[in-house]
Amino acid sequence: MRAAQGVTGDVKMAASDVLVALARSHFHFVMSELQSHLKAMRKVPDEIVLLTLGKMARSYALRCIPFVGMTLLALRTVLTQVGSGEVLHAICSVLEQWSKGVSTYLCSWEQCPFPRKGVAQFCEAIYPVFRYVVANWLDCKEEEDKQAVLGAVAAMLGVLLHEEQHREQTWEQLLWLLQQYQEVRDNSRLTESLSYVLEILEGVQTPMPQGTALAISTAVRRQLPDVTEEAGPAQKAVLSRCIMLQARMRPEETGMFLHSQLSGGSEAGRVAALGLLGALARADAPAVREKLPQLVEAMCALCSDPSAQVRRAVLEFSRELLSSGSQSCWPWDVVGHIFSEFSRTSGTLVAGGLFAWENPEDGAIRALCLDIVGSLDVTLRGMTKLLWPRLLQYVVPAQYSGMLIPLSRCLRALVERRERAGCEEEEPDAMDSQEQGRSPSECCCWVWPGVRPARVSLRPTSPEQEPRKTRLPAPQALLARLLVVAAAPYPSRERAVAALQLLQALHGRIHRGLGAAWATEIPLLLQYLEGRTESSLASAEWERRVLKFLRASLEPVEDKAWTVGLSQELSQRLGSSAAGSWEELFLYKALGTVLAACQDLRHVQGQVLRFLQETNPVELSEAKGMISVVSHAAESHFHLVLGTVTMFSAAFTRDWSRQASTGWEVQRRQKMERTRTIRAALMRTYSGIALHAPKEQLLTCVDKEIMGNILRLSRDKERDLQLKLALVQSITEVSCAIQAVGDCGSFELSLKQEAMRTLLDWIKREPWDSLVYGVFQALEELSKLRPPLSRKENGNLLAVCCQSVLSHPSEEQMKKGRKSVRAAVNMELLHRRGMEDLGHLIETLLEAEATSACFCKVFHVLKGWLTSAKEWERERALRVCTHVLGACKERCELTGAGWAVEASGRWDCLQRFSCCCPLQRGCPYKQFGSLVGLLGSLTSDCLDTCHQRAWVCLGYLLQMQAKSMKVPQADEIRCLCEELNSPDTETFAETCTQITKAVCRCIPAAQAVDFLTAILDSLLHVMPPRARAVRKWVFIFLVECREEIVQEVPKILNTLYSYMQQSTHRPFLLRAVFLLTRFHQEPVISSLLQKSLLMDSDTVELWRSLGRSILGIQILRCLVEKLNRAGNDRLGTDSSPCEQHSCQTALETLTITRAISEVVFALRSTEELRRLLPHLLPSLLRWASEMLGGERQLLLMTSWKQLHVEKPCRIFLSAIKLVLGKCMAQKWTQLLEIWGVWARLEVPVAHPEGVRLLTSVLLNAGVVSPCLVKNLLPWLNSCSVQLRMTATAFFAEISRDRRTTGTSERGRH
Repeated sequence: MRAAQGVTGDVKMAASDVLVALARSHFHFVMSELQSHLKAMRKVPDEIVLLTLGKMARSYALRCIPFVGMTLLALRTVLTQVGSGEVLHAICSVLEQWSKGVSTYLCSWEQCPFPRKGVAQFCEAIYPVFRYVVANWLDCKEEEDKQAVLGAVAAMLGVLLHEEQHREQTWEQLLWLLQQYQEVRDNSRLTESLSYVLEILEGVQTPMPQGTALAISTAVRRQLPDVTEEAGPAQKAVLSRCIMLQARMRPEETGMFLHSQLSGGSEAGRVAALGLLGALARADAPAVREKLPQLVEAMCALCSDPSAQVRRAVLEFSRELLSSGSQSCWPWDVVGHIFSEFSRTSGTLVAGGLFAWENPEDGAIRALCLDIVGSLDVTLRGMTKLLWPRLLQYVVPAQYSGMLIPLSRCLRALVERRERAGCEEEEPDAMDSQEQGRSPSECCCWVWPGVRPARVSLRPTSPEQEPRKTRLPAPQALLARLLVVAAAPYPSRERAVAALQLLQALHGRIHRGLGAAWATEIPLLLQYLEGRTESSLASAEWERRVLKFLRASLEPVEDKAWTVGLSQELSQRLGSSAAGSWEELFLYKALGTVLAACQDLRHVQGQVLRFLQETNPVELSEAKGMISVVSHAAESHFHLVLGTVTMFSAAFTRDWSRQASTGWEVQRRQKMERTRTIRAALMRTYSGIALHAPKEQLLTCVDKEIMGNILRLSRDKERDLQLKLALVQSITEVSCAIQAVGDCGSFELSLKQEAMRTLLDWIKREPWDSLVYGVFQALEELSKLRPPLSRKENGNLLAVCCQSVLSHPSEEQMKKGRKSVRAAVNMELLHRRGMEDLGHLIETLLEAEATSACFCKVFHVLKGWLTSAKEWERERALRVCTHVLGACKERCELTGAGWAVEASGRWDCLQRFSCCCPLQRGCPYKQFGSLVGLLGSLTSDCLDTCHQRAWVCLGYLLQMQAKSMKVPQADEIRCLCEELNSPDTETFAETCTQITKAVCRCIPAAQAVDFLTAILDSLLHVMPPRARAVRKWVFIFLVECREEIVQEVPKILNTLYSYMQQSTHRPFLLRAVFLLTRFHQEPVISSLLQKSLLMDSDTVELWRSLGRSILGIQILRCLVEKLNRAGNDRLGTDSSPCEQHSCQTALETLTITRAISEVVFALRSTEELRRLLPHLLPSLLRWASEMLGGERQLLLMTSWKQLHVEKPCRIFLSAIKLVLGKCMAQKWTQLLEIWGVWARLEVPVAHPEGVRLLTSVLLNAGVVSPCLVKNLLPWLNSCSVQLRMTATAFFAEISRDRRTTGTSERGRH
């Protein structure tokens, strides 16, 4: 305490808290210290001392009792020194807490270990302080000072009220306390003080003066309308507590006041009054509860109040009333108002399509109603009597479906309570056994003694009033309604669960024969719903399960009358349901299911015939309902239902021609339209019967009696919309029904060809209508049936369908031809659906035939569209191609996973997949190269969708090919293909490059030519972007597959050469030949030399492009080696030149020489050529010498005649001339022309002289090297006369040049 002096307020508060905590174990030590500081020097103690004293009294009230006198005495000595501010607040806090501590002691003095003190002792200590405070501090001006004084005065009043002699003055000060409502701004502290005083008054049981009581009532009532939403819950609770205390003391006045507030007060007043009524309902005082019936009667007028706040307050009061546990009937009648309020707010949803909304206040009220019903306490005795009739009647009406979850909980709890009680309470059975066989129209009401009628009113009645019988819903009505709620889990899955659980609880009250079946079936349905959300719950599958449950429930029921009654109940509910709603459609199906289980065949046939005759087929919902009833009834009465429909159809067929030919033209048109509508409905009825027919009975009747009648009813000169839709739907459903049979044995649908022909003729005549009505789906299902289509029929089917879909105008053209953009968009959506159906149809055709020829036929048809000049046609063809290849890839993955499946488990299933998938039979693998080439050019299409789908198709092909080749990197390839979905442009481009390389590596060598042929074909009719893609693919293929295509190089070269002759992309093709030559030089050169001696321009360009490349000198060296090897085996003989060399050898050398000439002509590096000259010149000169005089033998060859060259040696000499022109300066080549060297070399007689002159020029030009001399030296001993002559002339000139050079050098010396 010393350390806390002179510091901030936070530090003082912390120090005070430490002392209070220390007092828990050292109370007397701390209290003695505080008392010593309080008495020291007779001055105002420090603030921390006062704060700690107040907290000590609040925390240890009974332990502080011995110190009350000395504490108050010490405070009396310093009161005169206190002004306003923090010290005043602290002293008032001490007075308040110590006075409340005394009051606590007076109420529980027996818990205090100290000797008991009387009230007079405490009043004697408190009264002087109280008198000083009243005399000096009541007129303080500051708000905070007033609040502090109010708390202290109220607490001291609470002590003084215990003493008779001080009560007169306490009444006066209590009036002053009430007057402060006009003075202070914040009334919360004042209301708390008043509540404290009233609690003390209730405890001391002292009669209050009339004036004081009236003043308290007036002050409190004035505060009631001010309690709004802005007030805190604590302030509301304190004010309610004040009124409750006053009501206990003066119930008559409180009742009159609340009645006036309910009938004529403001909205805030009505809300507050209703809140007080709720508090009174919880009160234990009998005098208070006696006034509730009159107040509830006054509250009835508020049930229709438009204010949402008042309505919420009424519901909150209803909650309090129901939770009070009253055994009287009148409190439980408010249940009806809760359901009425729920129905009222449920009907306020504002319709607006996607923009539907509701008032948030109504949603909050609905949630409150749900919470109230969910919190009903059914554990009290007699609740079955009170709640059962009031709750059960709200199960059947549709407007209360939203309340089913809490309603189900309460009703199930009541049933369980009755079962546990063993029927000890006055709770009779819902119905006796005689009632269970009656229809709803004959069934008596469930009678409960001592219960009010079903019409519930909030007006209370006396429990002694004579009870009347209550009419409860029939058991069939309960079953029908709960089935509808259970089958519609989308609004709330929990609601479906509640409906099923309630059904299980009421099984004995619905029918005694349902218990065993529902004990098994309902848990299965609940298990299916468990863990599923609205997005994961398939509505069709769930509906099927509910109908199956209904059928299983009715099987053990042998009571025909009860089943007939259920069907009648469903028929009645059909009349009250909204037309076209989901509930109506489900009721139709449920009615058909009940008829299927009904054993009264006359009733079944009558109902089927009634629906056929009375249904208005123009109303689509009624037609669908009729089809549902008839088709579901056929599940157990197939022949009966089919015969009834056939009888009705035959009678209708006999009459429709007569009806259509009578009457005026307008009448005839109307009759014709109605006739077509009925025919369409009958067609769908036949197909519905096929879908629901027993499998073992279907095949005997499906061909003629079902499909035959469908085709007969569809025949018309002009099919309208309904007939077209009915025809497609009927054929599809009948085909699916036949497939669902499973093993059909040798069954074949004899009318399959007629049905197929009908649909194809329709597609040819009206291609757009075929897209609208989904004909491809019907063709897909029909093609799965036997007998199978022939290959020609498959091809025709595929061509017709592709023509109808892929040739459709583009989206822009459709927008131009349509009146609205929305119509064009709808057409585009239908067209996309048609393309999806086309993809499924192609997939089915591949499964049906599963041969390489079928796969080739499919892509042969698609190829024309993939290479179309119209971008929208390419895009559509790629979409279909993507679908087909994607389906094939999925089948491959399924069959590829067969190793992980146990042989005894699903192996048969996987074998069936394998047989259905043509990819597993090697079909696409044989065309892998062609498919890659076809799709490769589309990877740079101008349309983004086109090139994206092209990459997807290539990804599918790559994964399938990798799986077939058992590539180790199959998983990496799959991950790579998944990256095609990346939105990042750089990542996508990198992925495309990697996929290109991977695809090229997977192309078998034997399919290399197929790949190049397919991709180069696109060069003839592509735009520049696609041409770039072709170049990229070809280059990557030649690089990545360089090792695998060695054996295919000649064929590849021929392919490239052939496209050079018909394409304008010659630079690209020349570049491709260069790449091929770079990796396979020898095969490429050998293949090029196989061309004709008479080189065309393409061959010349090829040689020259190779010469210009960096490979030029290598190619020239290879040609020189080939020229040297040519005819080497003939050089050792003594025969004449013409005998030494055959014509074939001559042509070979001439071809090589022509190639050398073209390469040298384009060669860029003269230095490399000069280095090669010692080897090149002897080879050319040798064959020029050998060919002297060999013209006659060569003239016999056709190719030589075409050259128009008199002497073949000129070709070699031209080559020598070209080579020397590249290696020597121009003056030396001119000297050769001046001396006539080339002319002498052509003549055998002048040939030696020409060689001598040539040698002389070579020597002067400095190109005669030792290597050249070394290569010519063996000619001196050659068997060939021409070579010896040439060598002799060459070396003679060299010797002469040396002698001349030596003489000149000696002369100089």
